[in-house]
Amino acid sequence: MVAGPIFVREALTSPRRLSHYLMRSGFVAGLLILFYSIRQATIGFQDVLFAGDVASFSAMTFKVFALLQLTLGMFFATVFTASNVAQEKDRRTLILLLMTDLRNHELAVGKLLASLLIVGVLLATSLPVFCFLRLLGGITWSQILWAEAVVGSAALAAGCWGCFVAFWRDKTFQTLAISVLGIVLFVLVAHGLGALAHPSLSLASPYAGLIDVLDPVSQNQLGPIVVFAFPTVAILLTASLILSVVTITQLRRWNPSKEMHQSVASAEATEIGNASVPAPQRRRVHRTVWDSPIIWREMRTRAYGRRMIWIKLAYLALTMLIAGAAILSSSNDNLILGMVTAPAFAFLGIGILSLLLTNAQAVTSITNERDGGTLEILLVTDLRPHEFILGKIGGALWNTREMILMPLVMILSMSLLGRVATLTSENLVYLSIAFLVLNIFAVTLGIHAGLTYQNSRTAIGHSLGTMFFLFIGIFIFMLLLVEARSSFAIQLQSFILFIGFGSLGLYSSLTYRNPSSALTLASIILPFLTFYAITDFLLGGNLGVCFWICVAYGFTAVAMMVPAMNDFDVALGRSAGE
Repeated sequence: MVAGPIFVREALTSPRRLSHYLMRSGFVAGLLILFYSIRQATIGFQDVLFAGDVASFSAMTFKVFALLQLTLGMFFATVFTASNVAQEKDRRTLILLLMTDLRNHELAVGKLLASLLIVGVLLATSLPVFCFLRLLGGITWSQILWAEAVVGSAALAAGCWGCFVAFWRDKTFQTLAISVLGIVLFVLVAHGLGALAHPSLSLASPYAGLIDVLDPVSQNQLGPIVVFAFPTVAILLTASLILSVVTITQLRRWNPSKEMHQSVASAEATEIGNASVPAPQRRRVHRTVWDSPIIWREMRTRAYGRRMIWIKLAYLALTMLIAGAAILSSSNDNLILGMVTAPAFAFLGIGILSLLLTNAQAVTSITNERDGGTLEILLVTDLRPHEFILGKIGGALWNTREMILMPLVMILSMSLLGRVATLTSENLVYLSIAFLVLNIFAVTLGIHAGLTYQNSRTAIGHSLGTMFFLFIGIFIFMLLLVEARSSFAIQLQSFILFIGFGSLGLYSSLTYRNPSSALTLASIILPFLTFYAITDFLLGGNLGVCFWICVAYGFTAVAMMVPAMNDFDVALGRSAGE
């Protein structure tokens, strides 16, 4: 096969795992639960008398499913591909692959397709669900096929970008950060060019192409309505081809990295110099290490690469771009999706991106130690568990300090400029406290996932996936609440089902290896308290929203952090609890 033995191995071994079938069935079950929740939020228990009402409901559900699938496909295609290649680099097994007779395209394309295998399986699994919606009316077969084509090409382009960055960069956090920032920047630039230059330029964005497929009537074209998304699919496939060709041609030039060549050269020069210099003259100046070596290593060394400044500058540029677009927007007084204003929506977007990057920094701080073989060395020293855990948490917060402060600076600037009229000084304090608590939760979740899962790719996927599903679930839940304002009591049971499904997923992720009563309680109360905070926010609350967010996510952070410090060997799987 063109993909080579790497993809063949993944295709043969993936069906042997139970998680492969659980993920497929769980994805379809999640779509069906969301289908029921949307029906209860829009129709409820009333009788449907006209076929047009069913067709309208089917069209709206199809829009939600398609946009959700596009978002999940792009995110997980990027994360899976980037983490798969980064794990090979951290474990230094990529050098062994380069020493084999594998050709460049077999290595690059094999890793790409092996990482995208589960995404492709889930994409194919959702097709029968879309066909079921077609039976209800409101959508056409061309819409379904073009939507699947847009989602598939977008996932392929995102995976090619993640593969490109992973083979280019050496550090895992740099790989994840550049991959996520690149996807977000591409979508924003495409929409910006479409708004400023020509509307056709926005077709490079998969969201613009998918929206044209979902709502072809809005194109205002004369003549018959045609569902057509070929320009978007062609642009995404062309970008995938270019990224793959560059990755294949530059693979052995980038790997092994220049740092490895420099370290070998310096070691040889040191041996030659030591042979010619007398022993009393050979001295080396060592840096002073703090009493807490973990936090010293996180803050005073370049443990995560020498070019972290470029990632922070890219994040700063992205923040300024989003803030500028929100400030210049003419619809600041109108609510986006009936929930928040444009400046608040910009803060939510950049805040979610900040939380994802903070979580990635935390989980990679553990996976790098494990893959590099230094975690076992740390365990045999006299370091106490709380020094290790608190050092990693403090290091993650320090290394992502710009990503934590910039959203707060952005919303403060908008408030001073008068773009957010409802944001008083009291609400600004509540917002800052809740955002800092969420950052602490993101860091502790990353540490918890890094300690729980032995495989680095699995740890990164579970950590970032949990954060991403929390945000997606909250966003969908807010949409359902806005839709069901007039009949909230009737839709309460669907909301409870939706919350229960989220609690089950959170429980399976947090208590994978070491279940505890505290984590079980956190998995139960976090979705319910989040639901209460959302309803309080939509009703105009402020202190209650901050309080319940701090209670829910603060308690969960403590429930993950305290067992790791008290039962460190149990958390790592080195010994079993009573």
